[in-house]
Amino acid sequence: MLRAVLRRSGLRSLAERSALLRPAAVPVPKPLGAHDVSRRWMCSKPEADKANDPGPSFKIPGHKPTDFEKKILLWGGRFKKESDIPELISHDMVDTAKSKVRVKFSVFMMLLTIMGCITMVISGKQAARQNQSLANINLERKARDKSDSEN
Repeated sequence: MLRAVLRRSGLRSLAERSALLRPAAVPVPKPLGAHDVSRRWMCSKPEADKANDPGPSFKIPGHKPTDFEKKILLWGGRFKKESDIPELISHDMVDTAKSKVRVKFSVFMMLLTIMGCITMVISGKQAARQNQSLANINLERKARDKSDSEN
């Protein structure tokens, strides 16, 4: 039954034709070796020169923190007082303090969101007890606007 469906839909013949054409249509890639220079046209230097090049030295051993970074170091719990912070600190120290502050801030925002949700549920239940709903409020407002437009 499956063969009959495939024969009628033409998918079988399409699959057979593509199988016949596939070996000739897709070239086999040559292995990339040291003798194949035409494939290395994007390289500007031989690999031996790249290994000997020390590269730019852009890492500063010490970093003078800004006022905001000092506050982050205090909020992150790294230092107790601002006077305890040395003149030069490492970038890793600032990064870890920023990560801690980021986590504390996200936890604080989650707690605020949960408290807001609980507050909205409580206020919605109080409004339901007093028979206040958005539909009733909209009907009252439309009636008020209609009476104002007639006058």
